[in-house]
Amino acid sequence: MDFVRKPVYRMDDLIAIMRLLRSENGCPWDREQDHHSIRKNFLEETYEVLEAIDAEDPAMLREELGDVLLQVVFHARIEEEAGGFSFDDVVDEICKKLICRHPHVFGDVKADTADQVLTNWDKIKQESKGQTTVSQTLASVPNVLPALMRAQKVQHRAAKSMSYRPKKHTVIEMGSGAPEDAVGQMLFSCVEAAEALGVDAEEALTRATERFVAAFTAREREV
Repeated sequence: MDFVRKPVYRMDDLIAIMRLLRSENGCPWDREQDHHSIRKNFLEETYEVLEAIDAEDPAMLREELGDVLLQVVFHARIEEEAGGFSFDDVVDEICKKLICRHPHVFGDVKADTADQVLTNWDKIKQESKGQTTVSQTLASVPNVLPALMRAQKVQHRAAKSMSYRPKKHTVIEMGSGAPEDAVGQMLFSCVEAAEALGVDAEEALTRATERFVAAFTAREREV
């Protein structure tokens, strides 16, 4: 297949190019990679997409989305070579998931607001993953998320339980200023304190979240 002279490339071309790059006649570097060796590449490309979004730069966004798509194709090709799954399997699964989690579009479920859609989504997600307790939804939050993002996601899910209420002393007075500014300053001060004490703030928050999940799980079991 002549890849050099094509005026326009499609999805099939990208898959074929990756197959060639991973072949004996392809690229030595591409052949040597596995899921773990290119793991950070995926993360870096994702952050670059976010940068393009924040910059409101369509050309940059188009390029960076292509880089993320390349990572998906790369990982799918590695799995296909190992006899796992193919890119087609990835597409098939996400299409099925979208249809399953949008019963208000593809079925007869009623959802007129975004909140109703999210409620249905979470319910279907928990059912599909066999999650019957709030503790299980907390445990399913990826450990690899940045500590602050993970802590907020865990607390958001915990708040759906009638047995959990945020501690009153953790709620700060916002005054007349913007809530984002007040919370931001508080978080910055916490990092400042961690630095002064020689503590890794990311690791400290990760451990605090683990303790919270363990305590919540114990309480839920008692109930």
